[in-house]
Amino acid sequence: MNTKTPVQLSLNVSLRDDATFANFYAQGEANAQALFALRSVLDGQSYDNVLIWGARGAGLSHLLQGVCHQADERGLAVQYFPLADVRGYTAADLCEGLEAMDIVCLDGLEHICGNSDWEQAIFHLYNRMRDAGKPLLLSSHTSPPSLPILLPDLKSRVLGCVVYHVESLGDDGKKMAMIARAAARGMEMPADVATYILSRASRDTAELFTLLNRLDDASLQEQRKLTIPFVKSVLGREH
Repeated sequence: MNTKTPVQLSLNVSLRDDATFANFYAQGEANAQALFALRSVLDGQSYDNVLIWGARGAGLSHLLQGVCHQADERGLAVQYFPLADVRGYTAADLCEGLEAMDIVCLDGLEHICGNSDWEQAIFHLYNRMRDAGKPLLLSSHTSPPSLPILLPDLKSRVLGCVVYHVESLGDDGKKMAMIARAAARGMEMPADVATYILSRASRDTAELFTLLNRLDDASLQEQRKLTIPFVKSVLGREH
């Protein structure tokens, strides 16, 4: 088996093209530290197992997928599993041989808590990765001490990770993130347009960026700039 071929391809799990470090708006010292830690793993400066946690919309999946994009660019073998989507598969089969990868990312640890097969499989994977000197990167929307893990040995391994809390963006941070994301796509988003979107749309960061993608598509199709009337018309089509 070619260890460079990610298992995710056979599971129809793909990475978002825009989930990159360059597109992550690291507002605040805590988020900057989490980003630095993940970069250190990629740079080979750290082989620690890292667990990032935070509220939904804080960008946990974005960060882990950013690791995968960077790893792929550097020719590293990487595997990403969104545990919410793969927990219906046989845990032992999916985890088998992953220690051959350079980095393994398990996204959404809370989704497998209480599932004895998955807990056992991740515990053994943790040990194999450690023995191979490879980093395991985890994310959770629940604080590590509060994760309802039933297997004591796995719980101790999880709590032994280097932990970073990823803080959700406030409204000002979300505006700046939208403006920066728009600029990366070649669009100019005036501050008043960002304020208007935030006042009318969901404050969930992932949903805001999904809306930005729709605005980009509509802007290209209609050759329109991002103005409040244009955004209002696009939002109106969704209701």
